[in-house]
Amino acid sequence: MSAAPTPAQPADALRAALPITFADVLAAQERLRPHLAPTPLRRYPLLDELVGHGIRISVKHENHQPTQSFKIRNGLNAILGRDAAEIRQGVIGASTGNHGQGIAYAGRMTGTPVTICVPEGNNPEKNAAIRALGAELVEVGATYEETVSACARIRAQRGLALVHSTNDPLVIAGAGTMTLEILAQEPELDALVIALGGGSQSVGALTVAASRKPDLQVYAVGAAGAPAQYESWRRGERLTGQPIDTFAEGIATGSAYELTFGALRAGLAGFVTVSDDEMYAAVRDLLRITHNVPEGAGAAGLAGLRRLAPQLEGKRVAIVICGGNLSTAALRRAVGGSA
Repeated sequence: MSAAPTPAQPADALRAALPITFADVLAAQERLRPHLAPTPLRRYPLLDELVGHGIRISVKHENHQPTQSFKIRNGLNAILGRDAAEIRQGVIGASTGNHGQGIAYAGRMTGTPVTICVPEGNNPEKNAAIRALGAELVEVGATYEETVSACARIRAQRGLALVHSTNDPLVIAGAGTMTLEILAQEPELDALVIALGGGSQSVGALTVAASRKPDLQVYAVGAAGAPAQYESWRRGERLTGQPIDTFAEGIATGSAYELTFGALRAGLAGFVTVSDDEMYAAVRDLLRITHNVPEGAGAAGLAGLRRLAPQLEGKRVAIVICGGNLSTAALRRAVGGSA
């Protein structure tokens, strides 16, 4: 499923819709600089050949972060940017894994107690990684939406500070530091194709582009099996409680979020959805060509770019391996499947 790109609104309209400022992203960059090294942005000519249409592809390797995901930027900034009194008793968040690892990493680094709620049946390897970072893990809820509700109840009972995966300005500002790095590494970039779960990556990118490179086009890629964000963008109304059926937990989102919805509507150049089969194929292609293992969401950028390729002909385009925490079971299926 896909939609023809909708021209982004004028710069003033986009800035009015953004939930954070460019100054917020710069502040996040200063907080994170002592703790996170820039991740590589690399070129792979075989990817250019695979996608075709004269597109020059750069790959941002957020899978090289300490937690193998860009969400360490979000979690670290969300804790480092808070007042110490606010987080003294501890923080809590709902996650399918990568957001939880980011908060847990920040909690261990700063001595902040962390509780992470995950859905029942969540990726066991992500659960183990969260526990290994010292966080309390609570498995609750049949879906992520149910987990979010349970997380809110536990937060109220214990008096903890909530670090939401999306509805938190510090989280979005942390994600924006990724695009700052990308533009420093490739100033002539024409477009950025980003997997969209809650929208922190995309809205962070739109915030940076509005100030640093207004002609940069930002495209979103969602999972066809989790269409809430896509349908919300297409219809112009924020949907919640929508069905989820995808192996790509990083974009297995059943709702559009208050803090990112307006900016996504105002700023995205386009939005496509891809099937699980397309993401599995992209996992195989990235493994074969880059020798990196992306998770489903981490492969969504390549899968989406293949759909968008005709309209991006001849452009310089960056995709993001936003996470590399693919389960062993999903890796077996990806490698054993046929493209």
